Amino acid sequence: MLNGTLKTIKHEKRMNNIEEKKTAATDWFRSLRDQFCTSFMEIDGGVFEKKKWKHKGTGGGEMSVMKGKVFEKVGVNISTVSGAFSEEYRSKIKGTENSPNYWASGISLVAHMQSPKVPAFHFNTRFLVTGQDWFGGGADMTPTFVNKKDTAHFHSKMKQACDPHNKGYYPEFKKKCDEYFYLPHRKESRGEGGIFFDYMNSGNWSKDFEFVKNVGLKTVEAITEIVKTHKDQSWNEAEKEEQLLKRGRYVEFNLIWDRGTLFGLKTGGSTEAIMMSMPPTAKWK
Repeated sequence: MLNGTLKTIKHEKRMNNIEEKKTAATDWFRSLRDQFCTSFMEIDGGVFEKKKWKHKGTGGGEMSVMKGKVFEKVGVNISTVSGAFSEEYRSKIKGTENSPNYWASGISLVAHMQSPKVPAFHFNTRFLVTGQDWFGGGADMTPTFVNKKDTAHFHSKMKQACDPHNKGYYPEFKKKCDEYFYLPHRKESRGEGGIFFDYMNSGNWSKDFEFVKNVGLKTVEAITEIVKTHKDQSWNEAEKEEQLLKRGRYVEFNLIWDRGTLFGLKTGGSTEAIMMSMPPTAKWK
């Protein structure tokens, strides 16, 4: 009887703690969305258009998209959803051995630029709860024309996000990013990399959460600084053509290999929000 009572108390305590974590993560992703949007509007002079969507289970999300003078198309999406994984898909997700139920909240950003001299950027962080709970995400940069100073600057920001938390994070997560953002059918990398992590649960949720927040803040800095450096540089139609071809590779990765795209589609997310990552124009030859 006593053992049963203790188990009940522990379960209730965990559930209360989980609810606090969910609220903190959701509030942070919304706050970070606002920081990205504010920073980008200051650079561009344009305005984000927002659109809410409902999930087939519980919850939903909000798209924020701007098409401007500097950002040809940039989307910053947030979502908080819950439901049950299909029998087919649940085996691919940790913590679903005893139940298909899940809860997930996150932020996702993709920026495609007017100028081929300015790289495209991708960022996302998320918090998932099944029978286990963990963080995942990362940030990466895809230039049309590789600029070594930009690459070094972007990676220095990622290292600054990692090092205060664990000196081993940056080399580990950089390697994972290089492995993940690779097109096997093309035998080429999607871009210049960054960091990528998944299933992060060190046993200290607060420290993991602080790391995730730091990744977001350093990504705001990195994107803002690199865009400001190159946004006013001149470019020609031949360079734009190269950008469109590079975007074709971007599309191929997102539709064939990206796990986030698959997760959204398999869990009944908004197709419009999922496909927000697609560039406004692209070419193949």
